[in-house]
Amino acid sequence: MHTILIKHAQVVNEGQVIETDLRIKDQRIDKMDKEISASQQDSIVEANGQYLLPGMIDDQVHFREPGLTHKGTIASESRAAVAGGITSYMEMPNVNPATTSIHALEQKYAIASQCSVANYAFYLGATEDNLDQIKLLDPKIHCGVKIFMGASTGDLLVENPTALEAIFRESPVLIATHCESGPIINNNLKKMRGLGHEPTILDHPTIRDTEACFASSSYAVNLAKKYRSQLHVLHITTEKELSLFESGAIENKHITAEACVHHLWFSDQDYSRLGNLIKCNPAIKSSTDRDALIQALHTNQIDIIATDHAPHTLEEKQQDYNCAPAGLPLVEHALLSLLDHVKHQRLSIEQVVSKTAHNPALRYAVADRGFVREGYYADLVLVDMNQITQVSHKNTRYHCGWTPFDNHQFSSRIQSTWVNGQQLFNGQRVSDQLVTSQRLVFSR
Repeated sequence: MHTILIKHAQVVNEGQVIETDLRIKDQRIDKMDKEISASQQDSIVEANGQYLLPGMIDDQVHFREPGLTHKGTIASESRAAVAGGITSYMEMPNVNPATTSIHALEQKYAIASQCSVANYAFYLGATEDNLDQIKLLDPKIHCGVKIFMGASTGDLLVENPTALEAIFRESPVLIATHCESGPIINNNLKKMRGLGHEPTILDHPTIRDTEACFASSSYAVNLAKKYRSQLHVLHITTEKELSLFESGAIENKHITAEACVHHLWFSDQDYSRLGNLIKCNPAIKSSTDRDALIQALHTNQIDIIATDHAPHTLEEKQQDYNCAPAGLPLVEHALLSLLDHVKHQRLSIEQVVSKTAHNPALRYAVADRGFVREGYYADLVLVDMNQITQVSHKNTRYHCGWTPFDNHQFSSRIQSTWVNGQQLFNGQRVSDQLVTSQRLVFSR
């Protein structure tokens, strides 16, 4: 039987860096030891002391299928994700039509089973009248329900207090929230225009300000405390919101928080340079907010790092500020951006692994993934901290064909990515062999 033997790797796992060999067999990690003798069946990968990490589990992506495939597809964006060291993802419901029924949810799973390169899960979207569908969710096979608590449109906007109370009370699965107060945002915009100022991208963090975020996040946290709901607040952007979240081990929490890679990288000083390319909701805020988010990773007030990968075409982003959609493509360069933080000693490599792999696996109870352990699926990433990655619009794998990191040189390189024991990225290209990805299951 064909096996893979990775030699002399620096495995980063559970707060430690250990030099070890690792054998992959039947999709899983078969053995880890200081010295494993090669057999005739082994394909040898010489790690040469490079870091071997558990693949990133990205709990917040928008892959745009069905209905918005001019922006991205499950096939294209999962390939970019694997090239970036993301081996599993959880995808959001704001597609067309929105994923607000079990039937629509299973249709997306069917698409992914045919074309996704990475392992996959999909959220059901909450509306103000689909509680019956939410109650049908199975904690063993469904990752969660997504609530847009303001700052959305159409059926996916849930602001009615009665509907929100019912969802927090009745949901059988984790609740993931986008928290921005629509009334505060609209009032900020009204005030600005009342003063005769037509907003530009420079005004984005003022319109979608700290108070808009805090009002909605605190509302969600209070509901979760009232009903003991499992709540995960997505993409925290402000220092003020951090007061809502406790430090400590993620296993002991029913309310958790997340930061996204672009909010850890950019600040409001970058709007003048990048314009609508970094327009996103919630908005990128001040450098003080960014630094507070990084510090909150150290205190464990923020538990998980994700991407909120949300591609749009360059033509869409080049529209006037008021028309340009919010969101940016990130999965291919997310882990590289975090490794730059490691290089500059803002984070440790152990923290990056904890926040991108261990903690998502623990929070969602992802079965047999997120750790480098014997018996676990071999979702692995080999990274070279001494080779650069030069990024440009031209060499990105996103369907939309652009990146906010254009012309940036990252200080590390993704050398290989294995998904379920199969090497799908070799540092140069994503494999065209048959899909071996799997639907994520949960041990709740």
